[in-house]
Amino acid sequence: MVFSSIFVITLTLLTGCDLLKGKGGEQEEFRTPVARVNSAYLYRDELVGIVSTGITPEDSTIRVESYVNAWIRKQLLIQEAAKKIDINEAEVERKILDYRYSIIAYEYQNFYIKQNLDTVIADTEIQNYYKDHVDNFILKQNIVQATFVKVPKNAPKIDKVKDLVLSSRENSKQELKSYCLSFSSAYHIADSTWMIFDDLVQGSPLAEIPNKIQFLKTSPYYETSDENFLYFFKVEQYRISDNVSPLEFVRDEIRNIILNKRKVELAKKLEDDVYNQGVEQEAVEIIK
Repeated sequence: MVFSSIFVITLTLLTGCDLLKGKGGEQEEFRTPVARVNSAYLYRDELVGIVSTGITPEDSTIRVESYVNAWIRKQLLIQEAAKKIDINEAEVERKILDYRYSIIAYEYQNFYIKQNLDTVIADTEIQNYYKDHVDNFILKQNIVQATFVKVPKNAPKIDKVKDLVLSSRENSKQELKSYCLSFSSAYHIADSTWMIFDDLVQGSPLAEIPNKIQFLKTSPYYETSDENFLYFFKVEQYRISDNVSPLEFVRDEIRNIILNKRKVELAKKLEDDVYNQGVEQEAVEIIK
């Protein structure tokens, strides 16, 4: 039916609309319907632009099928709505125009922001924002700087893992990392990175500990096991939920907040500049 010719339609769309020579050598658009809902038709030339160059014929077919199917569903809903409710066509057209203008303005704002956004954020700016809004950065979960190693019970040199985990020497960390790359099923070696405790120990017996706050306060080092694995856990630092987050844990979040504030300011500046320019050039008039 409709979709039996979609693949052919897609291939045609890759090269543009079909044009036929009319009498006298004039070109006329040949509109071929690809779908119908009662008296409403969707034509092949209306699908131009849906299929972009550089994608496979299979992906093109899927994209066209999806569009056609969505058009059919919308038409059925629109026609059903026309039967059941009174539609103010003037109001609909006004909303369509408002939506169109919003899209155009949004696209231009994005273009302007990309051209003018300063993405360089100094550490001092991040630190100042953190200090000024510290109450906004309360931890919702426990976080740690910790070493976590999950090793199969049959891995070689198991006895050495504990010594490497407990050691604070840099060469021990490198040796532990090398061992983990070869034999562990999961690992994280403590550094300056803060991690959510539940995420770090997910899938291990540590995730089932009932009182995790008490555990973190009283267990700087912990070993456990299950049927197949041994688990080694050493805490360097921890922060408990409902306390202020360390700056390093929220640094990226603050950076995004500052960037978004700059985007909002640029959008407002663009709107004001365009408005002031229009007023200066006497392009604006409120007619009473």
